[in-house]
Amino acid sequence: MSEISEEKLIVGQISGVFGVKGWVKIFSHTEPRENIFSYSPWWVRCPSGPRKGEWHAVQLLDGKIQQGGKALVALLENVEDRDLAREYMGCEIAINRSQLENSAEEMYWIDLIGCQVKNQDGVVLGEVTGLVETGAHDVLRVEGEHPDLIPFVMDEFILSVDIANKLICVNWELEEDQ
Repeated sequence: MSEISEEKLIVGQISGVFGVKGWVKIFSHTEPRENIFSYSPWWVRCPSGPRKGEWHAVQLLDGKIQQGGKALVALLENVEDRDLAREYMGCEIAINRSQLENSAEEMYWIDLIGCQVKNQDGVVLGEVTGLVETGAHDVLRVEGEHPDLIPFVMDEFILSVDIANKLICVNWELEEDQ
């Protein structure tokens, strides 16, 4: 299949092989992690091999939780043995943005990365470069003039998110020494 020009979202990585019948181990970035099995086709990009660095579509035939809930494994179309599965080790897994089922209230981490962050006084703190999952709540990693880690708690620290204009307004005071 040829790549289409739609934006790709990284949802996981193939981290190893499982068994002798072509199954691969999956590291998932989705929440819950088994949601990665909800999407097909997957777009994979491998660090080596004949298609090094190119996205190509693969159909997900089956996916399940293995080993007491600790590992995710998947069976891909045309991957019928351990040797073929090994060729996919280290490959990134992505989906097309159109595969997401989101409502107007939902946003994804990928939507927040690159947003400019301003506080309630109009001071530009920087740009979101990533998010950190802490267990209690997610945290924005802001880099720039005033780098900081800001808890992603709506209506307490996050006042508004404007994805269309790539702007997040926060209730966040600058440190005195900055």
